[in-house]
Parts: sequence; C-alpha cells; structure tokens
Amino acid sequence: MKVLVFHIGADRYGLPLRQVRRVLPLLELKGMPLAPDSVAGLMNLHGDPVPVIDLSRISGGAPSRQHFDTRIVVADYTAPGGIVHALGLMAERVQGVQDVQERALAPSGVQAAPFLGRVAGDAQGMVQLVELDALLPPDLRARLFPPEPAP
Repeated sequence: MKVLVFHIGADRYGLPLRQVRRVLPLLELKGMPLAPDSVAGLMNLHGDPVPVIDLSRISGGAPSRQHFDTRIVVADYTAPGGIVHALGLMAERVQGVQDVQERALAPSGVQAAPFLGRVAGDAQGMVQLVELDALLPPDLRARLFPPEPAP
C-alpha cells in the first residue's frame, strides 16, 4: 500500500494515498473565531471552503511549525453517514510517498488515540497509519460538517 509519510512531532505517520486528493504548500488560512485549537483555519480550494486541521494540535501537541516542508494535505474524509468531505490536514515534514507492505503492518498494541492505526517498521524506524475517518471527534465533526437540512 502506498502512503504519504509525514511527522507529528518526532514520530512518522502515514496516510493511505487513496485518501489523498492533493498536497499543497502551506497557504494563508482564514481564521475561524471560537474554533477549537485543533482547527488551523479555512482554506479556499477552487472556490470551495475547506477546513484545515492541525495534526499536531489534534494529537495533543504544540501547533505545527511552519517550515518549508510543512504542507496541507487535502484528503477525503468520510463522515459516518457516508458523505465524503474535503478536509485539509496541516502536516509537518512531509517526506513523500512510501510503499508499506500490508503484511508488515501490525497492531500497535497501545490505543493512545482512536485515529492511530497499525504500525510497520523499516530502516528509518516505525511509521504508524492515521485512520482518517476516526480523526475528528463527534463534536468537532458536527461543527465542521453540519448535517444538511432536510428539504
């Protein structure tokens, strides 16, 4: 499986490439007053507003540092009702695409966060998969993607 590899703090994580729409340089984001700390802001993607989550903040760390290799990953987030939304992820030290063998992936043995999945080791250490659809807690998901009103 191909994954986009990035860092949250000192650790490497991967997002399955099939969920990635595009990787953009760090853009200026519109602030969202009263938004939770993990919401970095709102970006304009071809006229459509897309919320951007700071992966470091949602993981309980300090805000992402704005380095030359900090990127915004636009990914497909599938809400519980099956509706797919564009979601921006601010990620530090994006390293690119890496091949991770399915058979090399194993449970981490520790359930630290609901969005952290299986891990695999390689010459550079360990990489842990991010389960994108489990990234947003229900209250944040409801604020970012409110249900459509019935006609």
